Amino acid sequence: MSHPVFIYDTTLRDGAQGAGLSFSAQDKLRVAELLDELGVHYIEAGAPGSNPKDAEFFKRVAGLKNAELVAFGPTCRAGIPAAEDAGLAAILAANTKTVCVFGKAWSFHATEILGVTRDENLEMIRATVEFLKSARRQVFFDAEHFFDGYKNDREYALAAVLAAEKAGADLICLCDTNGGSFSHEISDIFSETRKILKVPMGIHAHSDIGMEEANAVSAVLAGATQVQSTIGGYGERCGNTDTLTVSANLTLKLGFETLPRESFGKFAPLSRRFYELCNLDANAAAPYVGSYAFSHKGGMHIDAVRKNSISFEHVSPAAVGAQRKFLVSEFSGRAAILERARAVEPALEKDSPEIEKIVAEIKRLENEGYQFEGADASFALVVKRTCGTYRPHFGLKSFHVTVSEPAADEEAASAVCRIEVGGYQETSGAVGNGPVNALDRAMRLALERFYPQIADVKLEDYRVRVLGSNDATASKVRVVIESSDGRESWSTVGVSADIVGASWTALVDAMEYKLMRDGAQFV
Repeated sequence: MSHPVFIYDTTLRDGAQGAGLSFSAQDKLRVAELLDELGVHYIEAGAPGSNPKDAEFFKRVAGLKNAELVAFGPTCRAGIPAAEDAGLAAILAANTKTVCVFGKAWSFHATEILGVTRDENLEMIRATVEFLKSARRQVFFDAEHFFDGYKNDREYALAAVLAAEKAGADLICLCDTNGGSFSHEISDIFSETRKILKVPMGIHAHSDIGMEEANAVSAVLAGATQVQSTIGGYGERCGNTDTLTVSANLTLKLGFETLPRESFGKFAPLSRRFYELCNLDANAAAPYVGSYAFSHKGGMHIDAVRKNSISFEHVSPAAVGAQRKFLVSEFSGRAAILERARAVEPALEKDSPEIEKIVAEIKRLENEGYQFEGADASFALVVKRTCGTYRPHFGLKSFHVTVSEPAADEEAASAVCRIEVGGYQETSGAVGNGPVNALDRAMRLALERFYPQIADVKLEDYRVRVLGSNDATASKVRVVIESSDGRESWSTVGVSADIVGASWTALVDAMEYKLMRDGAQFV
């Protein structure tokens, strides 16, 4: 029988220990608001005694509607009474109703890493929990390295968690801190420990052998009522259990009550906001929320999904706020092309002669090195051009780019661009920190005379890939550009024997798509 499972998110503490992730105090406040909106039960917000940033966060945070903040830290130090320990004083100063402390559950760590005796470590656990309970806090105890400790010294690992329980811990979380355990080990050890402990139990799993999600689920099936996790699975070394993935698995697949039901439809957009806030590239292959999660490329797969989505989708994309995508490539059949093309030309039918032409054109371009999986805007323009409904908003007369060795305070490239709109010509020049940047600026200046809305367009991402060739001197490059006007983002692609030519093609498509979508008329 399923039971409620409380989601304890530790993005702001354990997640922040992951490579490439760094939060300011303001960032932490914004992430806390996002987690609160998601409806997590607990937000472990850091160790107030470890750094000024965390201490500042606890002073500034306020107004959370759903989540309860948790201050985190280690047990008291050896030889120092808990009431006199500075770290525990900082935890209490954070003024949270719930606190979480970690202590060593592996005798090896106690004696060899902390340099204390086995009994001293147990006393540190007991004294810490007892002191925090006397301060009227709800106390969670993280049994660090519990599973490795159990496998190497079972009696001592159990003694550590029993010490916490007897001192009054409200919940004991078993931690696979090194992330090296398999699901059958987690299940067996958790089940055996549950027979001994009377308090609720949680699970904290790491990703070092890729078993974190399975291990968290195994612990819940064995009776865990709390899962510690992070958004995106960020954390020390290879990371942690992913808050979104494990919540979806437990609720949508197994029927456990985790986050509020209305939150699941926010998963995908909330995940994107998190990555934007952190200035990180999202994991496209993330379960449920990644851009690939409900993307289909093979023609037979696409045809099956169009007939009945359960053929290749284990849940509906809408269940997690995601969208289904049919990717256009050389593997695509008529069904995939039709599905995507109808979004551009709604009048197209299955037997429309234009469909064959579009399929042929896509395959021809992909043979030249184009790729439309991540270039929806360029695909839309291909459809328009092939159907004869494309009307260019401007024409290129010429462009010229010069690159020079920059001085310390100068930009390295200049570009001159001449375009024609409605019989009128405009020539503009610009400098930039590279040839593409200079060309982009020059084209914008020329276009803004006729289309003021071009000023809203920003180049958000620029990627270059050199395409293989038997003759290295004849290699082509593929450029993918992501643009945004603050309301929508779109991607375009260009291929050429030189990077400037490929970039120009992608830049032109980016501007043309913006003007086509807006139904722009030149002024």
